[in-house]
Parts: sequence; C-alpha cells; structure tokens
Amino acid sequence: MSEKKNDKLVVYQVFTRVFSNENLTNKTYGSLEENGTGKFNDINKKALKSLKGLGVSHVWYTGVIEHATMTDYSEFGIKPDNPLVVKGKAGSPYAVKDYYDVDPDLAVDVKNRMAEFEALVARSHQEDLKVLIDFIPNHVAREYHSDVKPKGVTDFGEDDDQRKPFDIHNNFYYLPGQSFKVPADVVSPVEVKQPYLEKPAKATGNDVFSAEPGINDWFETIKLNFGVDYQNGRAKQFYPIPDTWNKMRDILLFWAAKGVDGFRCDMAEMVPVEFWAWVTEEVKRQFPDIIFIAEIYNPNAYHEYIFKGGFDYLYDKVGLYDALRRLIEGHGNANDITGVWQNESGEFANHMLRFLENHDEQRIASDEFAGEAEKALPAMALSAFLHDGPIMIYYGQELGVKPKGAEGFQGDDGRTTIFDYWGVPEMAAWNNGGKWNTSKLSPEQKNLRKAYQEIIKFALKNEAVTEGKFFDLQYANNNGQSLNYNDSKLYSFLRYTENQKLLFVFNFDQNVSYEFELHIPELAAGMMGLNKDKLTLKGKNFKATGNVSEPFDLKIHPNSYLIFELK
Repeated sequence: MSEKKNDKLVVYQVFTRVFSNENLTNKTYGSLEENGTGKFNDINKKALKSLKGLGVSHVWYTGVIEHATMTDYSEFGIKPDNPLVVKGKAGSPYAVKDYYDVDPDLAVDVKNRMAEFEALVARSHQEDLKVLIDFIPNHVAREYHSDVKPKGVTDFGEDDDQRKPFDIHNNFYYLPGQSFKVPADVVSPVEVKQPYLEKPAKATGNDVFSAEPGINDWFETIKLNFGVDYQNGRAKQFYPIPDTWNKMRDILLFWAAKGVDGFRCDMAEMVPVEFWAWVTEEVKRQFPDIIFIAEIYNPNAYHEYIFKGGFDYLYDKVGLYDALRRLIEGHGNANDITGVWQNESGEFANHMLRFLENHDEQRIASDEFAGEAEKALPAMALSAFLHDGPIMIYYGQELGVKPKGAEGFQGDDGRTTIFDYWGVPEMAAWNNGGKWNTSKLSPEQKNLRKAYQEIIKFALKNEAVTEGKFFDLQYANNNGQSLNYNDSKLYSFLRYTENQKLLFVFNFDQNVSYEFELHIPELAAGMMGLNKDKLTLKGKNFKATGNVSEPFDLKIHPNSYLIFELK
C-alpha cells in the first residue's frame, strides 16, 4: 500500500524585490537608486533557516521572471520599456517581458542574474525547502521581447498573421486597422521620450477587446491566445495544438529543469481548462513531483480544474478567506464556515490552499482590514486546522506588516506595493543586516511570530490535522441547544483519526468572553469510536468527564481558540 500523500504544505510567499530590502527611504515613486531593492543573494542560509524554523515547507518567490520596468537596463542588452505601458517605477511582475530570464533588479551582478537565481534555488533545497515561482500564462507585457531565449525559440507574436483578429496559430488577438491608445489617465513618473505605438492594437490581458482600455484594466498587458475565439461566441479551436500551448509547455519545462518544484498559476481560470489538462500531464511526465497551484475565484470551476485540469491545489479565496475576513472585521457569521466546508469537503478538502494574506489582498494589520494583526490569530489557526490541505503566509504577515501611505502606482490601499521600489520596516528589522534573527523585533512582533509558529507546528505534528476526518459541531450546539453558545461568533469542530481525537473551539468575538455548554453528539462519538457514556476532555489546564447526554461547560476568551483532546 502506497504512503498517503501529505497535503499539509506550508507555503511562504516572498515578494522578492521587497522581502530583503533594508533601504527605508521610501520615496513615493522612488527610483531603484533612491529606494533600493532586495536581491536573490540577500535571501541567505540564515533567512531560509528562519523560514524553516517557522514551519515553512515551500517558498513562493514572487516576481522572479523578468517583467516590464521603468528602470533602464539597456547596457546589459535588455530592451527598455516605454513607461506609458508600465505600472510603477519597478513594474508589475505580472507583465512578463521575457519568459526565459529573471528580473535584473534582483541580481547583484546583472550579467550573472540567472546564476544568482539558480544559487537561491540550490540554497533553498539545501535547507529542505521547495521552490515555487509564478507562471503567468494569460498575458504578457505589451512590449514582450526575449533577449536570451534558447536557440530555436520564437517570441510570442513573432510569426502571427496580424491581419486576422483570431487564428489558432496566432499568439495574440488583433484589432486590425485600429491603433492602441494608452488610457488618458496614465501619468508617467518618468520622462516619456517617445509615444507608445501599437498597430494593429492587440487585446488587453483582462479580456478587453478594445483598442482603448481604461486605467483600471490590465492595459500594460496583452491577452494570449489559447485557441478560444472570444469575439465569436468563445468558439474553441484546440486541434491542431495551438502554438501558444507549445510555447507555454516549453517555458514550464525550462524552469522545472532549473530545479523549480512548482508553479503558482496566475488567473488560471482565464485560460481554458483543456490547456491545463494537457500541459500538467506534459510537465509531470518529465517532472512527476512538480505541483501546480491555481489562482481561481469561481467555485463552479473547482471540480473541473482539479480533476480535469490537473491542478494540485486551488486558492480558497471566495470560500474561507471571505468568510474569515468578515468575522475578523466584526460583521461575519461563524455559521458561514459550515457552508464553506460543506462546499469544499470530501473531494475538495485537501486541494484548497488557505490564506489570509497575499499580494492581491489587503494586509491584516492595515486600517483597511483589521487594524491589528493579532485580531486574525483565531482565523489563521482555523485555516491551518480545518482540513488537511495546505496553508499560505505572505511575507511579514507573521510580523504584523502595516502599510502606510502611497508608495507609487498602487496608492494607499492597505497593500504593500507590487509595482514600485519599497522597503518594509518590519522586514528590515527581521533582516537585521543579513542575520535574519528576532533581536530587533518588538515584543509584540516576537509574540505574533511565536503564535504563528505554534499554529504551524501544531498543524504539522498532529495526525488528526494532517490526515484526520472532520465533524462540524455547529448544528449540535446552535439554535439554543447549548446554553450561551453564540453560533454567530463561536465555531467548533472535531478532527480525528484512529489514534487521535481533537476538539477545536474558536471565538471570533473581539470583545466578549463566553461561558457556554458544548455538546458532543452521539453520532460523532460513534464515528470516532469513543464510549458515548464516558468522554474525557483534556486541554491546557483543563480536564473534564462527561457523556453524549451531558454537555461540557467551557469558557473561551475574546479573539481566541481552544484545543482539547477527546478520549
């Protein structure tokens, strides 16, 4: 019998450009020279050991692949970008400019940039950490041009017939006879030496088939053609294999050959599932252990993208993230979590990647979200304990990163910029001149990091969490069935294996303690193989004996969680 696959991965997202930057000048729209940038080499063994000590298993290095930028690297043979089609001084990592190269910002020696990335991969592996990078198949930068593509590789669009709006052999969608117009609201923070010219205009990355996208569109990107004719009823042409499919497969294989262990696939649902079914099989044939994570927001597509598309894991944004965010902000209902597990239990459970922060979402500690990082600890614990699937942490989440002010293109929105050069004080304190220790962290930051570490370590070392079955206790304790059990703020469930039975109780109320009764139903006791007439509940400084007819009397403090063992 084969060993059960462990899906309890702990993914740590590193926004590579900002992660290790100790320059805290933080001038709005500051240049590389003014605001500085992190480097591959900064993520040294001490940094990686610190992540491993937190409980991390996979590091997602975000922004590795070369993207459009306002920084001029022409002296290194890299074609400059027109600033009118770049967002921010540093540029968006999701406007890929050369799929076969890495971001020169991240290299100490620009000429040696790929070797520096390869050394980071090797260091990560030496610390028993797997490496993930982004794969952005839906769109590329408007001025995509590979300076270092392997021999025999043609650029996207190089062989396109631009007279045709759609053709299976084209990489882009065209608007013949029309010229692209940069959104009127675009104001470049650097001198624009020449206008941006594109004729015929190409469709924009977020499915805008107009020569005039708006400033809130992904105007800096071009939509790639995977064989779907969007302007003619979304007709699909997948035979022969579209040229874009082959190009993308080769790109994935290129990075897998460099030791990359998996890909976080940007906006996966904007690319046809038929492509994913084909390409995941093609890549796994040569690299069977590689993993694919889909950024996806349509629950109706979950089944298809897992079981047809070949994805290992999917974002759990619309389900658990949204439900927990409402609770953290004080206007949610804990019973919504029951709806999440009902929709995602069974075949989905271990495929959902849970998170409370990433580069698209507002920081927990920001004024636009919770205001205080500690308010999310019960939600983080629930994300880790609810099912045996993976969890993800965004860099500095465990330190309570709190963005303040506008950094550049992104503005003041509760997020840490992905478009501009920036430094994060909390990260600089942890970096501490390359020591990557806690000596410069505040007591509050140390406590928060320790709390995250305890959550992760508990999730990893207890088999009831890594592989146990699940039993929701809301229905047995709500609607007045249990005294003082406020089911809109309290949530409880069981996780169990043959060897371990655990009870989890969460209080999402930020201000109120509850002394309440908790019922363990006879059905649950039977499923766990416990004696229904004698149940022992043991927790920290707590032990009680009861049965399925008599509830346990418990107390829980505001914004906290309890863990008990059942025997």
